[in-house]
Amino acid sequence: MTPLYYFDHAASAPRRDEVAAAMEPWMSGVVGNPSGSHRAARAARRAVEEARDVVAEFVGAKPGDVIFTGGGTESCHLAIAGVTNVYRRAHESSVIVISKIEHHAVIDAAEKMARDFDDVTVRYVDVDAEGVLDLESLQSKLGTDVAIVSVMAANNETGVRQPLDGVSALAKAVPEGVTVHTDAVAAAPWLYLPTVTATSDLISICAHKIGGPVNSGALIVRNGIAIDAVVPGGGQERGRRGGTVDVAACVGLAEAARLTGEELADTNYRIIDLQHKLMAALSFLPGCEITAPGASKVPGTVHVTFEGIASDELLFLLDQEGVCASAASSCSSGAAVASHVLAAMGMDPERAKGSLRLSMGPETTAQEVDDLIRILSSVVYRLRDGA
Repeated sequence: MTPLYYFDHAASAPRRDEVAAAMEPWMSGVVGNPSGSHRAARAARRAVEEARDVVAEFVGAKPGDVIFTGGGTESCHLAIAGVTNVYRRAHESSVIVISKIEHHAVIDAAEKMARDFDDVTVRYVDVDAEGVLDLESLQSKLGTDVAIVSVMAANNETGVRQPLDGVSALAKAVPEGVTVHTDAVAAAPWLYLPTVTATSDLISICAHKIGGPVNSGALIVRNGIAIDAVVPGGGQERGRRGGTVDVAACVGLAEAARLTGEELADTNYRIIDLQHKLMAALSFLPGCEITAPGASKVPGTVHVTFEGIASDELLFLLDQEGVCASAASSCSSGAAVASHVLAAMGMDPERAKGSLRLSMGPETTAQEVDDLIRILSSVVYRLRDGA
């Protein structure tokens, strides 16, 4: 049987054994409703609140700031829609400011608000050729009519980090200040969020990018920011997200966050070496270019493009050799679509068609990277010879 080489952690990380074990007691049998008052409900509520404590520490927030959600997409949508709806009640017009490289969880939420309400518009902030937010462009988009600005902590396709402190400084310089949201889903496996997101008002995270379950996430709401529930009803999560809380999902997110936090320094130290080794090796392949070579990136992601080779044929041959990788974001569908991130960076569309994202995790080994280099080199030369 062909060995499996998993280099698609940025799409979804393998679920940790410790996470599965922590969730197991809440996956079968009697699982009380945390809103109830009997002993089963009290046990469930205790588990949820203990999970809330862990997630709050992971992000650098107070437990009361944590809203459990059904994943990163819901967390981003709740931030964008929840803040904007509050803002709309006191203003004639409302602007949502986002970068051109945001995940579709943010882009689609913002554009839906603009479609649904005539008094809502979206402004898009430019990035430079390396995919780093242009702060001058941001400043030109800000004003007293802005409800919220959303800039991700690290890009999910390229791994490029964004200047969140600069974003917050410009937003707070606007009279009365502008609320700042950051999608920290791609950053959470690699960056120390209490420092990186310290100046952000709202932070979105999800579990399955850090070895937890899918459909589990959180929105952290700091500084007393008011938000409207997108899903009202029942008063759960202090009225900010209705519906019975999934105890197992909360526990799984917390355990994944705990382990990620404990291992963060060691994981970064080891994976940075593998990242540099992989980039150095790939740079020697014909027609290969490292994306954003001068930008600061999270350690786990290596994004490249190949001249004259299409992503789909590259991924097909890699899959036959047991390598799991992707061309860009894997969250939308299985369809091959042009990357809006690479387009925003000004990359030539023909070049972008040969994109490849290789993403690692805590369990990635040096031997796996060596095998990947060997397999990818063979595949590229096969495609070149057949051209």
